Amino acid sequence: MMKQKLARLLGAAVLAASGASVASVALAADKPDELKVGITTYLSGPASVFGVPARDGADILIEEINAQGGIGGVKVVPTYIDEGGGGEKLLSEYRRLVDNGTDVMLASISSGHCNIVAPVAEDLKVLNILWDCGTQNALEGKDYQYVVRTEANATIEMLAQVLYLLKVNPDFKTIAIVNQDYAWGRDSRDLFLAGLKRFRPDVKVVAEMFPKFGAADFSTEISRLQALRPDVILTTSWGGDLDNFVRQANQRRLFDNSQFVLSLGESSLERLGDSLPEGVIIGARGDHYFQHPETKDDPAHQAFVKKFREKTGSYPIYSVYHMAQALNGLKAGYEKAMADNGGNWPTKEQVAKAMHDIKFKGFGREVVIDRSDGQAVEAQLFGVTKASDQYPFKVLDNMMIIPGNLVLPPVGKNSLEWIEKEFNPDVINDPGIVSFK
Repeated sequence: MMKQKLARLLGAAVLAASGASVASVALAADKPDELKVGITTYLSGPASVFGVPARDGADILIEEINAQGGIGGVKVVPTYIDEGGGGEKLLSEYRRLVDNGTDVMLASISSGHCNIVAPVAEDLKVLNILWDCGTQNALEGKDYQYVVRTEANATIEMLAQVLYLLKVNPDFKTIAIVNQDYAWGRDSRDLFLAGLKRFRPDVKVVAEMFPKFGAADFSTEISRLQALRPDVILTTSWGGDLDNFVRQANQRRLFDNSQFVLSLGESSLERLGDSLPEGVIIGARGDHYFQHPETKDDPAHQAFVKKFREKTGSYPIYSVYHMAQALNGLKAGYEKAMADNGGNWPTKEQVAKAMHDIKFKGFGREVVIDRSDGQAVEAQLFGVTKASDQYPFKVLDNMMIIPGNLVLPPVGKNSLEWIEKEFNPDVINDPGIVSFK
């Protein structure tokens, strides 16, 4: 009897071990041949000056990732969607890719598009990385499992910009705003002015103008600004809209009488060339700049800039750097999910969970996502334009990097309410703010 019992126990143990081995094989067999990644970006229209470089950067970065073994040993295969066709067409293409087995979506550039795709991604249960859009409303007040953002939101960007403006030009009395008439333009205006009011409630807003997105003629806005002569002119416009506004404003000498603040100006430095004067405050929507004071001599950064120049003839702009963060963040998420899963290929739910607790880098400072709302904490770089003997366009001088954690509300807080009631203006003196002369 003892021998029979022992035999039964040994048999059960063998079966259990065999079952575990089969389960392990089954999990390993679930690893796909390729990781399909859908990427939305502007490939047509005025905003393509911003979206095409991002696609080119993605091609370079994905090629490098695949040359190093892919993500978890799986080749990354991208498919691009043109945001230039509008929200309805974008959403149709988005659904088509997901229905056809796309594993991850990187969407979008436009804040309006991000507001559209985020709830759809949650319904479809597909991991969606908000890779470039700024509106805080895409995540704020939401409880998404499958949607995260790998760069800062408008709250971080606008509050950091207020800090920089007050540090380099603290005595202005009047300000005018010229922003694109859509979600990003309206949201960024509200956040900037709310932040400014916490420091300088005496500053008078003499004009708020919202030209149509994609506008080519800014003569009406420029004429009004010439009459008002505000101390500061702020625009959070980007792409072709920003380029056209700056060229026309320079032709009519608008820069002579006002301090310009171009929140997204880093992306236009090379394109504008001599049309952009010296002394203009420039934002980079993160710490993104090919001459980043902390990483310009980093071999990996130098190699990427060289590859990008060889491919495109231009220097990378912040949309390209955002793409780098999105892809590196995706890689970090999969690697963490695999580690948490005993080295096995993870489920999409496991990846989505891991994406809420990762650290990664593009070509600037480390970016952290450790919040339940999936919002990344990203540093912000600003500077002032200066002529250069090395480049046929203006470069940045008097640069400053502001940590993102100083200007981001806690999870569950509404940005505007937090700024108006809880944001501490003393952060302007925080030792974490670093200047580079």
